[in-house]
Amino acid sequence: MNNPNNPNNPNNPNNSGNSGNPGNPGNPADAINVVPVDGRQDRAVVIGAGLMGGSVGHALRALGWFVSGVDHKPERVERGIALGAFDAAGPDPLADVTFVCTPVASVPTLALDALANGGIVTDIGSTKKRVVEGVENPRFVGGHPMAGSEQDGIDASDPAMFVGRTWVLTPTDKTDPDAYARIHALITAFGAVVVTVSPEHHDELVAVVSHVPHLAAASLMSVAADRSEEHGTLLRLAAGGFRDMTRIAAGHPSIWLDICHDNREAIVTAMDRLIVDLQDMRDVVEAGDRDRLDKMLTAARVARINLPTGAPAPEELVELRVPIPDRPGFIAEVTRLASDLGVNIYDVELSHSIDAADRGMLVLVIAKTLSDLLRGGLMARGFKPSVSSLGER
Repeated sequence: MNNPNNPNNPNNPNNSGNSGNPGNPGNPADAINVVPVDGRQDRAVVIGAGLMGGSVGHALRALGWFVSGVDHKPERVERGIALGAFDAAGPDPLADVTFVCTPVASVPTLALDALANGGIVTDIGSTKKRVVEGVENPRFVGGHPMAGSEQDGIDASDPAMFVGRTWVLTPTDKTDPDAYARIHALITAFGAVVVTVSPEHHDELVAVVSHVPHLAAASLMSVAADRSEEHGTLLRLAAGGFRDMTRIAAGHPSIWLDICHDNREAIVTAMDRLIVDLQDMRDVVEAGDRDRLDKMLTAARVARINLPTGAPAPEELVELRVPIPDRPGFIAEVTRLASDLGVNIYDVELSHSIDAADRGMLVLVIAKTLSDLLRGGLMARGFKPSVSSLGER
């Protein structure tokens, strides 16, 4: 007889809902396929077995983690197991980390459910302010990988999705330092470069570099599609430039409804700025002002060429050690300062001390050329940082 509480049973009420909601991950007591392992293998749950959830699962398994997949459609998890993204289906009461990989509207509820089962929880949502406000728990670390594909579904998941890509973390004053350090180390092990900002600043930034570009691509595609009804050969003339600019418009529209709802204020502000700049460009073209047009295009070209890429070589990195102060929120304070100063943190470690009088050390790996800048900023805020060569103790 089928158990109605089994996450794999299609009659389970937790498996109902729309395609954007993976449903309630269920009670840990109902977990299936939890295989005991000799020694202590790291374990994770991925909620949402789509493109991003599957890619997270692949990345975790490549690091030796035991990964369980959860989705309101069991066949998606089964497909993920067949593809090698997951080891098992259903919640795992032994999970160290849970990744919530669903549309942003469902993240707070699912994250809170996962936190109730223990472990650290993070997400991959494209907006952060509303999510973080809805999940006030020290063990939750908001996250957003700046990666993806115009394809969707777990069959398009990619083990190398995050290699060399930026992954934003948004700790708050309430974030547990050990939880932040664990997620930072894990994301770095995926091959991603971590950038830390506040949830509010994240939403302002991604409106410019992610959300408005998608809407602009959709608008440009609409213009071309409308014109193609008048001129049948128009879309046949679409060359590399047009295809590159509009590629992201092929992404699934459902996730953008939540994004535009959650981040509408920042998106509208960024769109207003784009409209002003487009109007300026239009006026310059209409006036035939070659000199000004040349300056505008040259400035854009230089900015595009200078987009940051990759991490420095090991010999160009240093360790900046910060004694942990006796005050809450220090991890968010330090990492946000680094972000404000333009200093990437390539690795982070929390070294705890057995001496009760010594609260331990926060160790950051940063570029040698920027170490004095961050060190000075920390000293101005009352910290006592020191800098040493990478690996030197």
